[in-house]
Amino acid sequence: MQIKVSNLHKSYLDGEGRKLHILRGLNFEVESGSSVAILGASGTGKSTFLHVLGALESIDEGELILDGTNLANLSRDQAAKFRNCEVGFIFQFHQLLQDFTALENVMIPQLINGKESESVRKKSIDILQKVGLGKRSVHKPAQLSGGEQQRVAIARALVNSPRIILADEPTGNLDEETGIKVMEVLLRLNQENDTTLIMITHNTNLASEMRYRHLMENGQLHLLPND
Repeated sequence: MQIKVSNLHKSYLDGEGRKLHILRGLNFEVESGSSVAILGASGTGKSTFLHVLGALESIDEGELILDGTNLANLSRDQAAKFRNCEVGFIFQFHQLLQDFTALENVMIPQLINGKESESVRKKSIDILQKVGLGKRSVHKPAQLSGGEQQRVAIARALVNSPRIILADEPTGNLDEETGIKVMEVLLRLNQENDTTLIMITHNTNLASEMRYRHLMENGQLHLLPND
């Protein structure tokens, strides 16, 4: 999925009704199938930008064009359909349903989209095998390690074959070794599936594994040189 963002503005009102400008004329462009790391201090708007890209939040001004479609023009229902069909989200906290097995957690997005249960089950097993959890599919989250739970979250994000993966600190809750393994899974699937991967991280070593690196500063993104 090719992405082009032009003059993007996003603000919120604080508790006293004052406008807080988060994104200020942000510009960003990336070709389909790329991997992008977004670095920057906390509170600079990185997560807000990811939410806007995933049609979770509206914008105040600008253009947000994904494969020729301007997300700013979508209705609420159209935005929801776009999220379900085109975007996979991975967060720092995996947000798995604790009473469901790994397999059931992965199946849920497809079932929500109205797909037939047997085909959903087969595809979910396949994607769990791809992330190395084929033998752990019947275990519930409490029976899995932190790294395994995050790989379930990755499988869940990928099961609808989205064209863009948005990952917000996906290794932030993991030890360094486990974080590296999770990143290896993400990058391998990015290459195998030609899925555009955009990831927020504070880890410069992990960011260096991505094709492009951007710094979020003062509500804008700045492309960093490759080392």
